[in-house]
Amino acid sequence: MGTRTRPVPDATALLRLGAVELRDRLASGALSAVDLTEACIARIEAREPEVRAWAFFDADFARKQARRLDAWRAAGRPIGPLHGLPVGLKDIIDTARIPTGNGTALDDGRVPTRDAWVVERLKQAGAIVMGKTHTTELAFMDPSPTRNPHDTSRTPGGSSAGSAAAVADAMVPLAIGTQTGGSIIRPAAFCGVTGFKPTFGAIPRRGVLVQSPSLDTLGVFSADVTGAAMLAEALMGYDAADALSAPGPVPRLLDIARAEAPVAPTFAFLRPPGWDDADPELHAAFGELVEALGERVFEVDLPAAFAEAAPAQRRINLAEMSRHYERYWREGRDTLGPGIRAAIEEGRAVTAHDYLAARDWPDVLYAALSEIFARCDAVLCPAAPGPAPGPETTGDPVFNGLWTLTGTPAVSLPLLASESGLPIGVQLTGPRGGDGRLLRTARWLTTWADTEG
Repeated sequence: MGTRTRPVPDATALLRLGAVELRDRLASGALSAVDLTEACIARIEAREPEVRAWAFFDADFARKQARRLDAWRAAGRPIGPLHGLPVGLKDIIDTARIPTGNGTALDDGRVPTRDAWVVERLKQAGAIVMGKTHTTELAFMDPSPTRNPHDTSRTPGGSSAGSAAAVADAMVPLAIGTQTGGSIIRPAAFCGVTGFKPTFGAIPRRGVLVQSPSLDTLGVFSADVTGAAMLAEALMGYDAADALSAPGPVPRLLDIARAEAPVAPTFAFLRPPGWDDADPELHAAFGELVEALGERVFEVDLPAAFAEAAPAQRRINLAEMSRHYERYWREGRDTLGPGIRAAIEEGRAVTAHDYLAARDWPDVLYAALSEIFARCDAVLCPAAPGPAPGPETTGDPVFNGLWTLTGTPAVSLPLLASESGLPIGVQLTGPRGGDGRLLRTARWLTTWADTEG
């Protein structure tokens, strides 16, 4: 009898599949981790010279993980909820025996001895650590080497630049980032993928570069809402090492996101501070979206007190940054980029009075937001002021800081586009702890948008 060979899947077709479908094929044995990993490796090798998403990538290391996972499954052992799925990690997330450079020359060659919480969770869930994605220097706003896959003359955003670009360019189905101002939602909007920032504290931060402990939030990137829900659910939990991590059951985000909404959702359309300065194309696109949603949406204005949100978020961020980045300031301030250097200088000048006063604002503002959330399923607003600008900047986080400051979950959806075809993100936000409902509403909106054309 002749030797039977296993057919090799079409790599291009594989990379077009959503993360949940890939997960299901891997779990059933219809797809091997080796085949999926090889497809991702081929894509990275073909596109990385142009996109530059990766700070660390070792194809053989990825292959070894894939072979081990296939052998594990072939032996009939139980598999995890992310079995065989390649995941990219922002290069401020510690990975044992893998370089983690925090986007700065001052940490060049740094190799942690212990995995971050989220890396431990990934491995327990059976995911493949595909590599480390580029970030801006110390996860602030000086641009990274990464370029936008839709137009490499434009920024992918920041600071989770490489994670968003890697998913957008189908190098990996999933990636992890962080947000202190707008570093998940804005890159997702510019790169045309789904970016999800959960409720503050839902994903523990042990082993992640500390910039601003009052604001730092881990989040995820995927091509679609269900993939983001699946990955975020696998990463959530309680870690006593993170003082702001809260014990409690992990929400079943994927099940909730895939469930049918009992009634068509209602949206509160918000023109946040900065709206008047946004790109006219964004104004037109959101006008058309709101008109198409019809009776499902109502408009809402924020009280005047919300003008304090951006200054408060900045004071908290920079004051805490100046403290936690003291080593970088002391040992190498002259080597830091101009943006991070100026930010640390500004943070060092914030008085204790102004810092403590700023810390009062999140709960004050959230109380006012709660009244809006009580009237809708999600607040709808832009994810960024327009399409991605040039590579000299990472874009303006003006539409993101409020939701980071108040700790509410937020998701960016790639539903709109400029006349030239560049993505324009639609941001949905909901109440603290309402992550599942927000994702269900987001999936409803993407399905509705596909139907409406």
